[in-house]
Amino acid sequence: MSVVSVKVEKEIKDKMMKYKDRVNWAQEFRRFIEDRIRQLEAEENFKTLIEALERASWSVPKGFSTRSVREDRDSG
Repeated sequence: MSVVSVKVEKEIKDKMMKYKDRVNWAQEFRRFIEDRIRQLEAEENFKTLIEALERASWSVPKGFSTRSVREDRDSG
């Protein structure tokens, strides 16, 4: 495990000390960082997926939608 330090205003540090018996600040920071990394990775994955879909050379034959709707109507 590595150590990361954070600078905060003295007022914030004093308040953190006031609640240190109720809050595990190291755990809170770790959880926040992990959640933020997951969020950023999800955004990157979504962007990559969108870019891949945009590059894909998919094409639907002309009239496909009309034929599909007609087939559905006729089968029911």
